Amino acid sequence: MPQVEITIGGRNFEVACQEGEEQFLFTAAAMLDVEASFLSKQVGRMPESRMLLMAGLLLADRTSGLEDKVREAEGKLAQAQAQLEKAAIQVGVERIEMPVASIEVIEIMNSIATRAEEIADEVEGCAT
Repeated sequence: MPQVEITIGGRNFEVACQEGEEQFLFTAAAMLDVEASFLSKQVGRMPESRMLLMAGLLLADRTSGLEDKVREAEGKLAQAQAQLEKAAIQVGVERIEMPVASIEVIEIMNSIATRAEEIADEVEGCAT
């Protein structure tokens, strides 16, 4: 089991961790160090246990606030998804699908239209 040295609030600690977990431990220690350093600047020197307790509480408070924001964002996401689904259903009801005619069918219809115009011109010529 690896032993790593971390620094929190200007104090060094040797901590054991699982193999491969060292980077996670360094990251967590860095987060705790930020809070401990803030406390040291605000309050000054304090016993190690109190510094760690207060830094942990500050970190927990920040985490709690972020969890609240995540829940709020998840709620907004759920509302947006519901609106999107509702809109998709409405579009589906109003949607009119037109079959696509093949080129052959279009050519035949053009030819019929041309012939109909020719017949109409002939009839018009006979009437005058």
